[in-house]
Amino acid sequence: MEISIRINGETVTRDVPPQTLLVHFIRDTPGLTGTHWGCDTSNCGACIVQIDGRAVKSCTQLAAMVEGHEVRTVEGLEVNGVLDPIQQGFHEQHALHCGFCTPGMMMASRSLLDENANPTDQEIRVAISGGICRCTGYKNIVAAVRWAAEYEAAQPSPTKQEV
Repeated sequence: MEISIRINGETVTRDVPPQTLLVHFIRDTPGLTGTHWGCDTSNCGACIVQIDGRAVKSCTQLAAMVEGHEVRTVEGLEVNGVLDPIQQGFHEQHALHCGFCTPGMMMASRSLLDENANPTDQEIRVAISGGICRCTGYKNIVAAVRWAAEYEAAQPSPTKQEV
């Protein structure tokens, strides 16, 4: 079946079997291998992407179910060579250990900050609880999200002229 999905602002059309998971649809797109596929059980969270701004494990969605929706992957966080504050926060706070969970953690964190600009540490922990990190103990990941929230809060708001 032919499926068209907007991924990071670009429409991707492909002929795929009906049972194709979104994670495979994404990873089979040239240049989009940041979304990791890890556990086969939807437990690890390495495959988290945003669908219409909401954090979703892409291994739990058939690609056909996402047709007509907007998907954002970790590659879509960086814009015009500028890292998203989440990406910068992971760098600044040394939250990038082995890197396997990182894309999913970043996407879950981005969804959190899109909904809640000033989350508590507990809210951050709940938001990333769908992902498993075997390296960090989560302390640096929480610090990275906190860094990104504080960075975004310190940025000037766009004026009506800029909008």
